[in-house]
Amino acid sequence: MIEFDTIPASIRKPGVYIEFNTKLAVRNLPTNKQSICLIVPLGPAATLMPHVPTQVFDDIEAGTMADSPVAQEMVKAVIRSYRFAELSIVGVTVEGEAEPSIVAALDSTAQGKYTLLVPAWFSQTALTALRTHIQTYTDSIEQQSIIGVAAVTSTLSASTTLAASLNSGAIALALLPGTSSTAREVACAYAAKIASEEDPARPLNTLVLDGIQVPPIAKRLSRTEQETALANGVTPLEVGPGDVVQIVRAVSTYTKSATGATDVSLLDLMTMRILYYVRQACRDRIRLRFPRSKLSNKTPAAVRGELLDVLLKLEDLEIVEEVEANAAGLVVERSGQDVNRLNASIPTDIVNGLHVFAGRIDLLL
Repeated sequence: MIEFDTIPASIRKPGVYIEFNTKLAVRNLPTNKQSICLIVPLGPAATLMPHVPTQVFDDIEAGTMADSPVAQEMVKAVIRSYRFAELSIVGVTVEGEAEPSIVAALDSTAQGKYTLLVPAWFSQTALTALRTHIQTYTDSIEQQSIIGVAAVTSTLSASTTLAASLNSGAIALALLPGTSSTAREVACAYAAKIASEEDPARPLNTLVLDGIQVPPIAKRLSRTEQETALANGVTPLEVGPGDVVQIVRAVSTYTKSATGATDVSLLDLMTMRILYYVRQACRDRIRLRFPRSKLSNKTPAAVRGELLDVLLKLEDLEIVEEVEANAAGLVVERSGQDVNRLNASIPTDIVNGLHVFAGRIDLLL
């Protein structure tokens, strides 16, 4: 049955009436543009109002607005690592405190649709506040797509302890002991590289954190230390050819389930980025196709068809795979409790990164 939005069925006067329908126009997937917001301290002469996110394009301008060398340092680190980053800052009044609360500043970013948040403070208190914010605004109701980024430049043990206290699939913690760059600069450069890769499934291995200072040889992570970092939710950084700092493998701080069991489901940071993107793609399609739909017996099949199309397009982009094999698990059905609601299960077999190749050379004489 053809439905009309603007042409009443009760028209009696002869004529040809044609309306425009744009609900079927968009057939492609959404883009995955990334945006960064830095939480920075404000100096006494700041012109930037506290808790008001503001887009910036230049480190000197940002430092002047915030009256803060820290703000300038962080913005500069982002731009050096990825000069096309969409970047904003939000200020926190310090008032003599070594570490102020960042909760209000985080709350002020809630409607900004920022995908990457980097605070100027990396204590357990500050990062726990960041985790709480992310949990609140990435849930099934708010549905934002946020990754928190932090860094440690002291020791491996300090980083693994901090990662264990966070245990979040949406927080990435980089480690580069001994660098003369600050932890803030390392985190900002790392966030910039995450933002530079819009394909959520593509690993960040070997990407260079431009502008970050190379640590002395004695301070660099050994192979064993890198493995320890990766096993404990820490992203190790190493020195690559040409004396540049590179990402070894981007992982989240999530390592344990709620019951304390070792859990690798969110090991790679790409997993959370893929889940965010799949959710966005499915949500956008339903909102485009069924903004004023009736719920009849035909509706579940129509919705399922749209979701299947989204998954197949995601498969074409190598973001998910085995869509046809898992199609039986794509179920759209009426709710048993709400007559106006559809429930769906959407099987999502993500495409994993190629991180390890193992080969055996057989000698033949």
